[in-house]
Amino acid sequence: MVSIQQRAALQRQIWQIANVVRGAVDGWDFKQYVLGTLFYRFISENFANYIEGGDSSIKYAQLDDGVITPEIKDDAIKTKGYFIYPSQLFVTVVANANSNESLNTDLTTIFASVEASANGYPSEQDIKGLFADFDTTSNRLGNTVKNKNARLAAVLKGVAELDLGVFDESHIDLFGDAYEFLISNYAANAGKSGGEFFTPQHVSKLIAQLAMHKQTSVNKIYDPACGSGSLLLQAKKHFDAHIIEEGFFGQEINHTTYNLARMNMFLHNINYDKFNIRLGNTLEEPHFADDRPFDAIVSNPPYSVKWIGSDDPTLINDERFAPAGVLAPKSKADFAFVLHSLSYLSAKGRAAIVCFPGIFYRGGAEQKIRKYLVDNNYIESVISLAPNLFYGTTIGVNILVLSKHKTDTATQFIDASGLFKKEANNNVLLDTHIKQIMAVFDSKANVDHFAQSIPIENVAANDYNLSVSSYVEAKDNREIVEIAQLNAELKITVNKIDKLRAEIDAIVAEIDGGETEA
Repeated sequence: MVSIQQRAALQRQIWQIANVVRGAVDGWDFKQYVLGTLFYRFISENFANYIEGGDSSIKYAQLDDGVITPEIKDDAIKTKGYFIYPSQLFVTVVANANSNESLNTDLTTIFASVEASANGYPSEQDIKGLFADFDTTSNRLGNTVKNKNARLAAVLKGVAELDLGVFDESHIDLFGDAYEFLISNYAANAGKSGGEFFTPQHVSKLIAQLAMHKQTSVNKIYDPACGSGSLLLQAKKHFDAHIIEEGFFGQEINHTTYNLARMNMFLHNINYDKFNIRLGNTLEEPHFADDRPFDAIVSNPPYSVKWIGSDDPTLINDERFAPAGVLAPKSKADFAFVLHSLSYLSAKGRAAIVCFPGIFYRGGAEQKIRKYLVDNNYIESVISLAPNLFYGTTIGVNILVLSKHKTDTATQFIDASGLFKKEANNNVLLDTHIKQIMAVFDSKANVDHFAQSIPIENVAANDYNLSVSSYVEAKDNREIVEIAQLNAELKITVNKIDKLRAEIDAIVAEIDGGETEA
């Protein structure tokens, strides 16, 4: 097993490398080179480990490309999803990186070859375009080929020096940890855009636990706005992999982030046949309709983004939105994502969705959608979180938990806004905070100033307002003042003041008398 100290040391080292090798290039723009290189090393070592099959006498990197038969290549692609020749391995390229005058074009050729190896195989969609953002000809790397090669060599050497251990089961997680550490640091330093593709691990952990609560097994897990895949991967980390039977599904609208998500899956040792990440607009061009329903759905969709809404008259008849009888406003797509998730949810499953607070109290179409959700008893819990937990926004957001198998008709409201620890520029949820939230989510107990389960009738009577503050009374943290005690203390103080005044007056009179006699 890898120790916490080893992981911490590795994280410090990799962030230092990421900053040193980028030079004058903005960290956000440079992220694809460091992340892509780490991925290149991973698939190289993963593939060599597969070919060698534990036989110490075989050194794949030392073999000649010519010894690879079509049968070996075919079998490897069917198993791993891609093929890398010995001459194309990370370790082979790194060995000559500093002296290779065609390094940038050689890398482009290797990446194209790896992607092309999957053409015509079931893994084609999972491999295609993985290196699209690793542009070795970009002027971001330098204005001349020599400068480009020098920076690429520095990145390759830096990643090569990372102590990720011998490639085996006990060290695979180091690649995934290093990748997520890099992504989280890039997100933290990227402002608003960072929050659009990465959900902090501590929040992801809570969302995954809510979605999979008391499910000993799920058929598959889905994220309709998956970003870099952090929410899906928290489910893998939190639960034994075997209980997610058919794998991980996600859709992402941003092409670069879509590539990061697929790399993230590989780097966490999820093989191509166990994940399906697709590119596209989830609301307008949804994938996976044929893969429904999902037992677990996790999501942190973009807050209050514009969408086509009523400008597309066919959407009101879309099976995802039709049951509510109204579309989410064109200027605020939040409830469109909620209804999409609900339609993909199985009868035994749960969806845990991060939501902007405004959708829980605004009127109009959003109120009508809340009415639909409440009247049909789909809302299990609304949980308010502390502010400043996410990258790119300081507001305190909510988690909406949907279920189609509730055993009562109450809606639970949890005020977790006071649960956080201040760290650097952001707040974080500690494991103790998550346990506290999960305990009351499980018990549905009423706890003063923390959690209340409210009958549907009461929510309806309150105009279907779902704001946590409407049902959970905030604790009054003002100092309690005992009036009688305060009056007694004031009386003593006044007496002291009167006595002091009298003494001062006597001194003044004595001084005045002395001056008169003189």
